[in-house]
Amino acid sequence: MDNIIQLLPNHVANQIAAGEVVQRPASVVKELLENAIDAGASDIKLIIKDSGKSLIQIIDNGKGMSEADAQMSFERHATSKISSAEDIFSIVTKGFRGEALASIAAVSHVELKTRQAAKDLGIELKIEGNEQTKLEPCTCPVGSNFSVKNIFYNTPARRNFLKSDAIEFKHIVDEFARVALVHNEISFTLNHNNKVLYQLPQANLRKRLVDYFGDKLNDKLVPIAEETDIVKLKGFVLKPTAAKKQRGDQYFFVNRRFIKSNYLQHAITKAFEGLIQHGYYAGYFVHLELDPKAIDINIHPTKTEIKFRDEKAIYAILISTVKRAIGIFNVDASIDFDQDELLDIDAKNLDVNYTPNISINSDYNPFDSKPKSTNTAYKGSVLKPNSSPENWESLMQIQKEFEVDLSTEYPEQQTIEKEEENQESLFTEEEKTDFEAPNFIQVNKSYIVSTVKSGLVIIDQERAHERILYEHFLETLQSGTPSTQSELFPERFTFQASDYAILIEHISTLEKIGLNLAPFGNNEIVVNGLPAGLKISNLQSYLDNFLEELKHFASPNESAAQENVAKSLAKVSGIKKGQNLSATEMSSIFNKLFATTKPNYSPTGKSVIVTFTSDEIRSKF
Repeated sequence: MDNIIQLLPNHVANQIAAGEVVQRPASVVKELLENAIDAGASDIKLIIKDSGKSLIQIIDNGKGMSEADAQMSFERHATSKISSAEDIFSIVTKGFRGEALASIAAVSHVELKTRQAAKDLGIELKIEGNEQTKLEPCTCPVGSNFSVKNIFYNTPARRNFLKSDAIEFKHIVDEFARVALVHNEISFTLNHNNKVLYQLPQANLRKRLVDYFGDKLNDKLVPIAEETDIVKLKGFVLKPTAAKKQRGDQYFFVNRRFIKSNYLQHAITKAFEGLIQHGYYAGYFVHLELDPKAIDINIHPTKTEIKFRDEKAIYAILISTVKRAIGIFNVDASIDFDQDELLDIDAKNLDVNYTPNISINSDYNPFDSKPKSTNTAYKGSVLKPNSSPENWESLMQIQKEFEVDLSTEYPEQQTIEKEEENQESLFTEEEKTDFEAPNFIQVNKSYIVSTVKSGLVIIDQERAHERILYEHFLETLQSGTPSTQSELFPERFTFQASDYAILIEHISTLEKIGLNLAPFGNNEIVVNGLPAGLKISNLQSYLDNFLEELKHFASPNESAAQENVAKSLAKVSGIKKGQNLSATEMSSIFNKLFATTKPNYSPTGKSVIVTFTSDEIRSKF
């Protein structure tokens, strides 16, 4: 039999190896940013075009490279960081495997201009698919200028797997943040399609966070700090009130390298236990400094996962530090001493000999079942008819003392409104039909229980309303006949660059549903109109939650984009668990749910209805 095992050509091996390192444009950004930091740069500029598909350029003022180093840097396993296997366990730099530049060059067109401070001329190097096409002297500033163009030009299958521009740019911004937030001594600039999105000057850690996330973050930050023989810990956690439904602002850094750790994440969750609602996640920016020999960072190709030698001790220290910080925050929390003007009594002017003036109704007879006058402010009281509103304190006190049931004793004067009527209705007046409400019961302000012929049905009110709204929004999108209620005073909102890009990508789809948004520049959005009938008390929170939901969906085509928008809007617009419902509202949800195409499941595939047959109920007794 002929031999069938053969050595792969060098260019094929490089393309396969590149798949581990270069998964998308954001992977290139990560590697080049880390190289710039390792080069000692104090100013780094990141220039992106078409979400990295056309151009990724990083300009730094680091120490630069010689001609020999520039050529050698694109060879596989060529590195200046280690010289023996033992060096792996004392690494303090970002990159060390020597695979980044070789992998990038294998799937793109790379141009490099670099110069060292001691030399008058620099080097210009061009590589296409690992093939060097140009090497000559050039004039350039000290440092390095990497340009990566046409990523995956020679592997079209990989390029076809890239997501939309908004999603790819979001990943780039994430990688930019993971580097910029921890290296606050370096100034960073991010330019996308000839527009500066982030310009972060050198600053302390808190100022860097505020510069990146916006001024609103400053009031939410709670500092944490601890230093032990095992670990030095510092950073910030966000106040419990800033918790989100999605894992958003969560950053762990070990020796100034971003990592992911479910184990440490659990420690933060444990520290916030009882302070945030179930299903919400605390935000944090935690920096850990350890002896490099106490960790192993060579267990993952992208180096985002590491092993700790004393992880249980770090876990305990982290819980203790965060709990103490939250405790200090609670103690130092400001108290609002503003009082109602009616209760603001001047003790200096208080007349100690003051005798209250009490009016007595001489005609009052506690044993008389019929009132003498129908104009009394409170039947059975000691107040005269048509009592002045100033005596409301006496009214409340007398009601507590006598505990009279007004609805039964004086039915002609039932003025007590039902609790449901005091709450904001979930439905418009047109949706409230005149019918005799069936037997609906709300359990734990979360579930609607009703009897049916076969037994008992329990409905999750939140998921049921999501299903109803989802099909309503989707039908509106597909029909193209939105109903918009224009805002009398349009509001402007500022978003992070990645969030802004996502909104802009979906702006035409949102218009079809009645949500009229318009770009205003500088990552600002103007809200000119809302879907008719949609009541939103806090528009900023609504848009933030909508974005958090939308980030979890990719939109490969227009149809999928419409479904994702409908799902996201239904999620943030629907009623929630813990909300009181009247019998009318429960009946409306019940009827509309069973008029949908898939009443048994929410838009995300979760169960909405649970039924118990008569036999199942009988078996419990």
